[in-house]
Amino acid sequence: MDRYFLALLPPEDIQEEVCCIQQKFAEQYQSCKALNSPPHITLQPPFDWPPDASTAHPPITALIQGLTAWAHSLQPWPVQLSGFNVFEPRVIYIHVQPTPALLALQTQLQHYCATVWDIRDTRLQSRSFIPHMTVAFRDLTRANFYASWPHFQDRPFEHHFIASCLTLLKHNGQRWETFSQAIFGA
Repeated sequence: MDRYFLALLPPEDIQEEVCCIQQKFAEQYQSCKALNSPPHITLQPPFDWPPDASTAHPPITALIQGLTAWAHSLQPWPVQLSGFNVFEPRVIYIHVQPTPALLALQTQLQHYCATVWDIRDTRLQSRSFIPHMTVAFRDLTRANFYASWPHFQDRPFEHHFIASCLTLLKHNGQRWETFSQAIFGA
């Protein structure tokens, strides 16, 4: 069974800047797990494909074709990255403005994945979607969280980009890689 997730990826220049921040966390605060995927905004958390190995499911190409057709019905829209925030005491992230367009996209994608492909994340049913781009998590110790946060809490980070596609990422056993992209409004 393979692992996948769906996300929005910023353009390369913003990805490079975010990777530099993630690298700083790796070097100064021993938190390198965020470097295991390209900088992204998660819309559908990791899932297994096929979702249930005991029953017959279509190949991953069917999911890609479905996502491509679904994404074609959407229009690109602006995404605003603004400063840093936390999920205390282990996660530091770049704040993503929760615009109505982004919140609607995530809700629609969750519904589409659940009803058409039986892809569900029960954790999302008990908490609200907070769009973010992680720079340190999981292996960031509490001590390093509290040591690093004062250096980032007021640090400016202002970028915007046009979300123009949905990205399917696949885990290769070591890290997450772009597997497929579905263009909005194509």
